[in-house]
Amino acid sequence: MDEKQLEQNKQESQSSFMSRVVGVGFFGGLIWAIFGFIAYYLNFSKVGPALVLAPWALGKWKSQWIGQLISIVIIALLSILVAIGYRYAFAKIKSMWGGIVFGAALWGIVFYLLHPIFPGLEPMNTIGKNTITTTLCIYILYGVFIGYSISFEYRERYGEAQEKKQPAQSS
Repeated sequence: MDEKQLEQNKQESQSSFMSRVVGVGFFGGLIWAIFGFIAYYLNFSKVGPALVLAPWALGKWKSQWIGQLISIVIIALLSILVAIGYRYAFAKIKSMWGGIVFGAALWGIVFYLLHPIFPGLEPMNTIGKNTITTTLCIYILYGVFIGYSISFEYRERYGEAQEKKQPAQSS
């Protein structure tokens, strides 16, 4: 009976942890996409959240309010996948530097690697220092939010269990 209870608790803990990862991903994407829109609206950046619609949507509506709003929701949904990826790849990283590197890497992927699929995105040498600095900072803050939240939750759930096992094994 005790083993069944332990197994059930372990499964509930894992599913609960995954729901936290999904929540962190969604709200992280939502919050930082809104900050990205504010930066775009205040002309700190030439690139707004509607960049995500550039490869697929036609028309001027995507750069208007409705396009920006739809893009914020799409980014929040895509962010769930990013958070799940972080959970499986980097959840054991204990410092904030993991999130900083993760955010900078995401920025590099979007602005360099995926640059060809975004037709409206200017080349990096003409996009401007303000846009580069602003978007890089937003991506880094997003990475820290995702990374630190998931790593903290991981340590809370699994770090304690491993710490309890280690003293028992050494005696």
